[in-house]
Amino acid sequence: MSSQDLSPAPFPFYAANGGRETYAAPKTRTRERYWLYGLLFLVTLFTTTVVGASMQSDFERNLPFDLEHHFAQYSWFWYHPLALLRGLPFSVTLLLILLAHEFGHYSAALYHGVDASLPYFLPSPFLGTFGAFIRVRSPIYSRRVLFDVGISGPLAGFVFLLPALAVGLAFSKVIPGIAHQGDVRFGAPALELLLERAIFPGISSADIYLHPVARAAWVGMFATAMNLLPIGQLDGGHIVYAFFRRRHRTISTVLCMLMIPLGYFSWFGWSMWGLVLLVLGRRHPMVYDDTDLTPGRRKLGWIALAVFLLTFILAPIAASGQ
Repeated sequence: MSSQDLSPAPFPFYAANGGRETYAAPKTRTRERYWLYGLLFLVTLFTTTVVGASMQSDFERNLPFDLEHHFAQYSWFWYHPLALLRGLPFSVTLLLILLAHEFGHYSAALYHGVDASLPYFLPSPFLGTFGAFIRVRSPIYSRRVLFDVGISGPLAGFVFLLPALAVGLAFSKVIPGIAHQGDVRFGAPALELLLERAIFPGISSADIYLHPVARAAWVGMFATAMNLLPIGQLDGGHIVYAFFRRRHRTISTVLCMLMIPLGYFSWFGWSMWGLVLLVLGRRHPMVYDDTDLTPGRRKLGWIALAVFLLTFILAPIAASGQ
């Protein structure tokens, strides 16, 4: 875009051109470490595939997901690598959901000329991954751009996890009391409960053994809800800042304070996250922009709230005896 194409704008290096907000000044881009992106993705593919193969083995034998058995599988699969193929339905489904989420952010940043990294994947021995994230490496001067970058990830991920959950539930089966067997119990978000009623009418959620594809969608829903928490620089925090810039810090503080006692009544993780976010995660970079959001963006904000309510789980993980 040449300089004569830019209309005057109140923000440095920023222009609104035909309704599209862009950052027009040349930037010094960070040299991409593609080897690191690729390495983290491959390690995460391995860990999620190991978890998926273990889940598939338990599913076929009608055994509940067992953490001790699952961790032992890492060494076993090292000597039997072909057995990992059974874990691909879980790993590919989960990584597609996470990729959709992160590339939703990345595409919105690219569209608006914001300098952002490719996704960093975080492997984990538990469910295979701690998720993924991108780094925004240039300032954002517009509330509309902030909103677009923040909301695009959760909505893109939701578009992928919804059919994955439906397909996974279609392959699931009924085993009375399966949710209370094993060493951990997974909570069910509202979206899962609604689809279970449609696919398994009259069957309790505790009696439905989720197929690994449905479990991958569960992880995607959990990640979506966590990202949509309206706190700090989480996706939900960006959305709230775009709507209520002056109240963002107050909203973040109140919610962090509420999460701390919530952990006592439901899931201890809420207390941990509440404390961490209260100390480190309430602040948000200033966006000096009084331009209001467009009506279309306000409607998308309501959709994001609906997605959060459908995917939020009050007690995501608990010991089976609780």
